[in-house]
This record gives sequence, C-alpha cells and structure tokens, in this order.
Amino acid sequence: MADRPGPPAPRAESAVPQGRAQRFLHLGRAVGGMAASAAAQGLQQLARGERPALQDLMFTPANARRLAGRLATLRGAAMKLGQLMSLDGHGVLPAEFAELLAGLRDQAQAMPATQLVQVLQAEYGPQWDRRFKRLSFAPIAAASIGQVHRAETHDGRVLALKLQYPGVRRSIDSDMANIALLLRTPGLVPAGLDLAPLLARVREQLLLETDYAREAAQLTDYRARLGPDPVLWVPAVVPEHCTPHILATEFAPGQPVAAWAGTARPQAERDHIARALCRLSVREFFEMRLVQTDPNIGNYLYDATSGRIALLDFGATEAVSPERVAALREIGLALKADDAIRLQAAAQAAGFIDASDPPEQTRAVIALMRLSGEPLRQVGDYDFGRSTLVGTVFQQGQAQVMQGGGFARTPPADLIFLQRKFAGSFLLCAKLQARVDVAAVFGEHLSEAGAAAASAPGG
Repeated sequence: MADRPGPPAPRAESAVPQGRAQRFLHLGRAVGGMAASAAAQGLQQLARGERPALQDLMFTPANARRLAGRLATLRGAAMKLGQLMSLDGHGVLPAEFAELLAGLRDQAQAMPATQLVQVLQAEYGPQWDRRFKRLSFAPIAAASIGQVHRAETHDGRVLALKLQYPGVRRSIDSDMANIALLLRTPGLVPAGLDLAPLLARVREQLLLETDYAREAAQLTDYRARLGPDPVLWVPAVVPEHCTPHILATEFAPGQPVAAWAGTARPQAERDHIARALCRLSVREFFEMRLVQTDPNIGNYLYDATSGRIALLDFGATEAVSPERVAALREIGLALKADDAIRLQAAAQAAGFIDASDPPEQTRAVIALMRLSGEPLRQVGDYDFGRSTLVGTVFQQGQAQVMQGGGFARTPPADLIFLQRKFAGSFLLCAKLQARVDVAAVFGEHLSEAGAAAASAPGG
C-alpha cells in the first residue's frame, strides 16, 4: 500500500504546465514582469539625471526571483536552461542573478498528489498501490526533469523512484522555441553572447535525459567502469520496477554534500569528500572515458558513518573520444608547465580559439586559462578555502563575455559540458573550503611520461 498524503510537504507544489501556449504564458509573464520592473527603475534613474544601462536594469535580484519562480513552476527545458546559464552562482550572468538561478536545483516545485497518482497509474497500471509495501508521497528530491520518491518493496528492499514529469519530453521543442523567442528581449542576455549553440546543446541533452531506458543503461555501464571503490558508490538499477518514465534504483543513504559547505563540518571530512570527487572527475575522463557531465552538487550524497559517497543522476552521461582526451591532456600539460606558447597551440587544436581570432581575444582567453591552471602548479595541498581563484576566474570570464570582446567563438558542443564538469569540481572544492593536492589527483595523467604511454599503440 502507499502512504496517503499527510501534512503538506515543505516543498511547494504545482501541477506541471503542459502545452506550448500554457508554458509560453508562464515564460511571458516572467519576462514581462522583468521588463516592467526595468522600465520603472529606469525612469527613476533618469529622473535623477542618471543614464541607466539596460542590462543592469534587467539583471536585478528582484528580477532573478521573478524568473526563478516561474522556471521552478515550469520545470523541463525552461528550468534546465536557467540552471545551465548559472553554474553554482557563477556563469555568464551577473553574480547575484546567477546565484539565484543556481538555486533552482533546490527550488523545483513538486507535483501535487493528484498528478503524482496519475503518473503512477499511467506507468504501473490501476493497481499500482499494490506494487510496494510503502511509497512516500513527499518527494525526497525534485529537479527539472522529474522528482524522486522513496519506496519499499514487499521483500524489504528500499528503492528510489525517479518519476518523470508528465509531458516534459513532448514540451522540449516548444519550450526551446519559446525560450529562443523570449531571449530576443533587449537586455535579457549579454550583448554579443550567441546562445544558439547552447540552446541546441540543451535540446539535445534534454532529449537524452528524458530517455530513462538510456539513463538506466548509462548508469549500469558507468557502475561497471567505476568498479569496486572504497569511497564511491553507484546505486544499481532495479529493472523490474522501471518503466519508460520511471527509473528505479537502490536507495542511497546519506545527506547531500551541500550540507558540508562552509566550515561547520570537520576539515578532514570536507577534504575527504573533495579529494574523492576530484579523483572521480579525473578517472571519468582519463580512465573510464565516460563522464557524468552535470556538476550539480545535489548529485552526491555523503554518508558520514561509512565515509562513502553515493553518485546519482546519469542522464547527462557522455562517452569521451580518445582524440578529445589527448587534446585536453595537452592543455593540462601546458597549464601545469605554465607554457603560454604550448597552451595557445593546444587551445587552438581543441577549438577554444582559432587562428583567425583577433590577437587581443586570443590573449584574453589564454590568460584566463593560465589563471585557472594555478592549482595544478601548486606543490602539495591547494587551499580552496583561502584562495580567491574560483571567484576571480568566473568574474574575469563574465567580464569578457559581458563586454562582448573576450571570446570570439563558442567552444565545440562536447567541450561545453566537459568544461562545466571540471569547473564544477573546482567550485565544489571552493564551497567545501577543502584542501586538495590537485597535481597529485591528476598524477600520471598530466606527466610527460604518462602522456607518451597513453598515446602509444594500445595505450
């Protein structure tokens, strides 16, 4: 039997809007409210003799709250784009605006019980409530694609059921069309920023993430490639309870890693978590050749009793070609050596810059990449808690984008998400205020001998 709804869950609830017109109405209201707020503030500043910039008027905390609220209600492609435009409070948007949008990972509204039951009936049939001994109506997590519920089988197994929001896959194309239209609103995105490649990549990623059969296969493959690990653990798929729109896995104990942000928790625990997840990022790329490209800190649960970390959500998992590994290894070697000439050649080979780019743009990109390589050149532990590097890199990158002259091109599509994964690993270390020997984590993967061995036949 299922646990019937008791007191209201603390998470806000709303039915997932369906249909292009209904979803466009939600987006339109958000952008309309932002524009009205910008106009009012602009008039006030003009009355004071000031000359307000449109971007400054649009990118305010109040407007961010407006937009985040609508995206949390919409979920799906619209919410995913908001998350991608801000990486844990950093990205191409002003800091306060980006930070509020980053919070979308925690703000997704849950389906009301009536809509939840409709999904369960559609996937498991009219007698769905006999399938489990218990099923909690209150979700333990809710995101852009679906929400997760705890269930217990009649034989005593505890499962996590990820239920896809109804109509999310069908709404992808209409959402992307609506978003592309609304992004033409003056001042909504930085001038000169070409979002077309990002929108195309988001659409492709969403189609993959809404294919739960694919995610189950990717999770199983990832689990096999990771192999036995004393710290890291991937919950197994439970096929008999999976459907096209429900992914069932073993239940993972622990608390979200975000609970260890700051200095309230012991330094040793924070260092342990950060080292393990940095080591994982390196293993994914150089050894497993299968990368979970969503750096959302909510995808990791830490069990303080066992010291183990559960890895969740494999919808955004991608294989990496040997050629891409070799190209990024060369960038890493150049960064470690702080060799600007070698780095420029490697960045051009990978697609970050082009020989036709204006020299000042190339210099700006290379300078930013060299700055980001600082932890690789540190002997011993790099103290992310004391360092201002992460904030500086994102501020300088944002300034270049906002000024419209820092980057001449969008990186190749596969690099966008790989870039986010490594940036996300550093951001996680900064949030944990951890100390990590980054050079040791990369180890032989960024040594000349290791690179030569990897490029040899059979390497």
